[in-house]
Amino acid sequence: MKINVLGTGTSQGIPVIGCHCAVCRSNDPKDKRLRTSVLVRSDTTTIVIDVGPDFRQQMLREQIEQVDALLLTHEHNDHVSGLDDVRPYNFMTRRDMPVFGLERVLDELKVRFRYIFDDNPYPGAPRIKAIPLEPYLPFHVGDLQIVPLTIHHGSLDIFGYLFPHFVYLTDVKAIPDRSLELIKGIDVLIISALHHKPHHSHINLEEALHYIERIQPKSCYLTHMSHEMGLHASIQSTLPSQVSFAYDGLEINI
Repeated sequence: MKINVLGTGTSQGIPVIGCHCAVCRSNDPKDKRLRTSVLVRSDTTTIVIDVGPDFRQQMLREQIEQVDALLLTHEHNDHVSGLDDVRPYNFMTRRDMPVFGLERVLDELKVRFRYIFDDNPYPGAPRIKAIPLEPYLPFHVGDLQIVPLTIHHGSLDIFGYLFPHFVYLTDVKAIPDRSLELIKGIDVLIISALHHKPHHSHINLEEALHYIERIQPKSCYLTHMSHEMGLHASIQSTLPSQVSFAYDGLEINI
């Protein structure tokens, strides 16, 4: 299995419009962060988790010509607003794109993207098959088994996704014990870490490191980072040996 990290930024991305901080002015490619998303590939199956406003750009950059399904963590704009850009995959495959997520999230898509779900959509509209998931109930896409895990994003229950040997948790504020038990000792963990200060709906770097200590993954990558986290090169050197900042374009082989 291969993981392509498509984006590692927060809802504003980095650089942030109008910001002149050291991170937003950095020439280091690892400080350029599109909205958070990952692609998971086996020999036969390709899945994208979250389709934010940079989805098209990410697919072009990574030259992804096959997507078998989309998994949504939650309904916030930086995780769903690229949904219209699935159309080229519809045209190539001549089939609906399966989109998996919480029923609440899929209902929100039907409001926000009403034109997609009309009884008689206009020619050329995206073709979506919305498939609701239940927490902790395994499902398959192609040859990959996936378990949706409940995590808390402030007061909002959202999904993380557990694959064989890999778990993806973004927009985390708290991880319930049931989810923690399923991922302890995982080979690869990707988890969000917003910046250094407390936040009402996201864990900061200190809190992320505390969860990593509890989970004990073999390797861990941090994502969904604000420009307030600091420069990649400066902060990376302060992290524990098994923890790294993810960056856009990173490939992880499992």
